[in-house]
Amino acid sequence: MARSEGDLVGRRWQDGRGELVVHGEDGEPPVRVPLEIAGSYRARTKGLLGREFLEGAMLLSPANSVHTFRMRMAIDVAYLDRRLRVIAVRTMRPGLLGMPRLRARHVVEAAAGTMGGWGVREGARLEVVVRVE
Repeated sequence: MARSEGDLVGRRWQDGRGELVVHGEDGEPPVRVPLEIAGSYRARTKGLLGREFLEGAMLLSPANSVHTFRMRMAIDVAYLDRRLRVIAVRTMRPGLLGMPRLRARHVVEAAAGTMGGWGVREGARLEVVVRVE
């Protein structure tokens, strides 16, 4: 069973799994991506540290910046506002500290080079579908 969380402003997610839905432009079908949700302080702190691979994406919430210290791979980072609209997308190699984004409330991380193929770009509208078990 799944529950859509796309339009809930101020929503606090719990650790878990779901889907990231990237809504296309001009009638394009949405892209669905497997999603890990890091909503607790502990899960956000760990993030992708120590991993060499991520299938899909990871949502860090709440968050407005990330770092790649002790990471083993470069990542794409999308900063989202409270309505899950993409504010900015950056690619970060290991060992960097990202600048905080003042309007950002959530961050999505994925392997470097993948977000462009999903259609994640500035202004894109995203949706989180939480898997309820």
